[in-house]
Formats: sequence, C-alpha cells, structure tokens
Amino acid sequence: MAGCFISFEGIDGSGKSTQARLLAERLRAAGKVVTLTREPGGSAGAEEIRALVLQGAADRWSAETEILLFTAARRDHLEKTIRPALARGEVVITDRFADSTRIFQGITRGDLSETVDRLHDLMIGTEPDLTLLFDLNPAEGLARANARAGIEMRFEDMGLQFQTAARAGFLALSKRFPDRFRVIDGGRPMDQVAAEVWKIVQPELGLV
Repeated sequence: MAGCFISFEGIDGSGKSTQARLLAERLRAAGKVVTLTREPGGSAGAEEIRALVLQGAADRWSAETEILLFTAARRDHLEKTIRPALARGEVVITDRFADSTRIFQGITRGDLSETVDRLHDLMIGTEPDLTLLFDLNPAEGLARANARAGIEMRFEDMGLQFQTAARAGFLALSKRFPDRFRVIDGGRPMDQVAAEVWKIVQPELGLV
C-alpha cells in the first residue's frame, strides 16, 4: 500500500515545525504509522549538509552553490528516508521540501527558478501529495525566529526584505500548484492552526 507524502512550508517563524510535530502526534494517536522528518536533513548524509547551509555568515554560499548543496541533501533524504517509508505505507511528514529551494534559492536572490526546476526534475522528480503552506506577516515571522535564536540562523540573518520576498514567492507557488497546496493563516493561536491542519488532512488519509 502506497503511503502519503505531506510537506510543511512557510517563511522562517511561521510555525510549520510545531504544526508538523503536532500532526504527527495526532496521526499516531489515530493509528497511523508516521515518519516525521525535515529538510535540510532527514538522513545521516543530509544532516551533515544541514550544518553547512544553515550555519555561518549569511554570505557564506552563493545561491547557485546552495542549490547544489540542498539538492544533494534532498537526494540522500529521498533515497534513505522518504521513499522507503512511503513504500512501507507510512505517512511521511516533512518540515520543508523542494518548494523551499524554489523560493529561498530560486527567486529571493535573483531569478534562478529555471535552474532549480531543471535540477529538481533531473535529481529528485518527486512532489508531495499535499503541501501545507503556513502564511504569516514576515515581520512577525522574523521576530519569532530571532526570539528562538540558536546557531542555525543564516537565512534569518538575511533580514526582513529576504523574508518578505520569500512570503510572496510561496504565495505565488501555491497558485502555480493549486492541486496540492493549502494555504493556512499561521498568525492565529497554535490550537486553531492545528485544528485547521487536522481538518485538511483527515480526508486525504481517509480519516473521515
């Protein structure tokens, strides 16, 4: 039995990581077998690349180099984690997937969309069955992200203009792929957002 592949997307601080965890917990309670994973990361090799791309100075890598690094991480993640879990019939929930590369490397620092899409088609060739986009005012998202701090702050350090461009890009992408995207207001209380996520996911997994 084929599994279901769900991605969570949004700007930094949008709440998607928390919502991905809450959904995984609720699905497990409902009897589903769930693999909760993340990008960059989700496999041993991809986690090593994560440290390279999320730590250090904002100008550490060019957008072109980042595309290659993220694609390498995603390929390993796909091979080692996502495809095997789907083959076992599991629900795979990933905190970010290819749409993040389409935005953060493809459009926010120049028009590299064609490069991202060509490399995706060549090396990944997989899209989620469902993508939940958590939309949030960029200033609020950046404030949330900066409040949690930590060492993985390269993209937050690119500032409000970067996050604003990313939000516009994600919303445009949701219109490009309307069949799999669902846009959720991430500015509401956590329980309200989680309730909407559950309402969207239930029919996709035959839980209603």
